[in-house]
Amino acid sequence: MLLYSIIQPDDTWILWAFLAGWAAVSIYLEQKYDWASKLSGAIIALVGAMLLANFNIIPTESPVYDTVWTYVVPLAIPLLLFQSNIFKIWNESGRLLIIFLLSSIGTVAGVIIAFFLLKDVIPGLYMISAMMTGSYIGGGVNFAAMAAKFEVPGETVSSTVVADNLLMAIYFLVLILIPTLNFFRRKFRTPYIDELESNTNKDENLASSYWGRKEISLKDIGLAVGSAFAIVAISFTLAEFFDGLIPSGENVNVFYNVLNGIFGDNYLMLTTLTLLSVSFFPRLFENINGAQEIGTYLIYIFFVVIGVPASLPLILQNAPLILVFVAIMVFINMLVSFTLGKAFKFSLEEIILASNANIGGPTTAAAMAISRGWTKLVGPILIVGTLGYIIGNYAGSAIGIWFSNF
Repeated sequence: MLLYSIIQPDDTWILWAFLAGWAAVSIYLEQKYDWASKLSGAIIALVGAMLLANFNIIPTESPVYDTVWTYVVPLAIPLLLFQSNIFKIWNESGRLLIIFLLSSIGTVAGVIIAFFLLKDVIPGLYMISAMMTGSYIGGGVNFAAMAAKFEVPGETVSSTVVADNLLMAIYFLVLILIPTLNFFRRKFRTPYIDELESNTNKDENLASSYWGRKEISLKDIGLAVGSAFAIVAISFTLAEFFDGLIPSGENVNVFYNVLNGIFGDNYLMLTTLTLLSVSFFPRLFENINGAQEIGTYLIYIFFVVIGVPASLPLILQNAPLILVFVAIMVFINMLVSFTLGKAFKFSLEEIILASNANIGGPTTAAAMAISRGWTKLVGPILIVGTLGYIIGNYAGSAIGIWFSNF
């Protein structure tokens, strides 16, 4: 059930004006004021949208938001990878894969604890457990797959989606704030933050210093945007072709399912094709000025959209206990991620992005890396996070089948 809002879901231009305008305001505040720079433009974008949605000024669902997920995010990814060195990315991906898998253990531990605490008070909890395990290792694709596999009732699906959106938004805020806290800076290595701070003027706003004005031409804009559209079109077409060609599903060999997950996934294909293009034509892509700026602006629009569905009235109206269930999962994931990350000497940035990739998926993790200026980790976390889509279906299925016996 949708709540009434002043701006209606089909007020397309007004909603686009809000998304694009609030993203611009968030960037302006981040670069103008020190408090906003420390808080980050991502949080300003997200919280602003969350408040407007909860005060029923903007709708919690709209085709406009779907457009951002479908078109804006895919276009942002290649733009942000034009400066990526594939060999450096390979080195970083190995480390991130290990901490991502350790963080996945946190997701599984969280769902087991939450299930046995709440199985007597939430009906059909084994189905919710399957969906959330898939989602909190992979992403929305896995959530939908588990909902279909276990034939979850529509009401349960919608209630779980709302709880998931709210927790994801809150956890996103927590993860963005963690690098600003001295406690975590003292306890963990922070090489990417240290490098960023050493390359910026200490008397200047960090965000403003990092995003300094640079020369850009019409040719740069044309090459950046045109190349991004072409790479997305080719990648998604190829992924769709392989998805139809390679069999997948419950009764199909595990090898084919994994193969389909690798070659039939839009975002994995997009990341791979972009990195190959940049490697084969380094001079062309590395000399395009403004690609990172355009891509980052598009990601800020995505930040605004993340905050929109986090509706407290819908949670309280539909299923407050599901919110408790999801909160336990997120808390345990965080606890395991940071504990094992510390034990195995991972950096704070790697732990944060791995946990984010589990809970929010590769796009939110990449967005966080961009917002904090950890540009060397954008490509690796996209690769590692999209591999979570493959693992998610198996983990979700195993949990759902196990829990259905109780």
